[in-house]
Amino acid sequence: MLKKKLANQKGFTLIEIIAVLVILGILAAVAVPKYLDLTTESKNKAASAAVAEGMARVNMLSAKYILSNGTIPATTNLTLTGADATDAGDFTLAYTGVNSTSITITATGKAGTGAAGGTATGTAQMPQ
Repeated sequence: MLKKKLANQKGFTLIEIIAVLVILGILAAVAVPKYLDLTTESKNKAASAAVAEGMARVNMLSAKYILSNGTIPATTNLTLTGADATDAGDFTLAYTGVNSTSITITATGKAGTGAAGGTATGTAQMPQ
């Protein structure tokens, strides 16, 4: 009776199991680097969105200045410091290269957030 039971059992052979493990290893070797590239790219795209927010802040400050004073502002008349200007959620905004025609905005992901490591730079044009 014992021989009958063993003869009827079905299962995977060692070669089949090894073949499956090799295929899974190949898939993992291809998928993991692609996933890491997507993560880096998504952080940089989020930083680009933060730069766009910084540009919107510059435009808003310029428009507010024009409405209040009736003239186009020099960049020195815009207040681009303090938490209101530099905090963009998971990103910190920095304004550099301030001159009469443009302002360079850099967004950097804050440490300890999902955006850490993401960076982007853009230029906001001043009204003429």
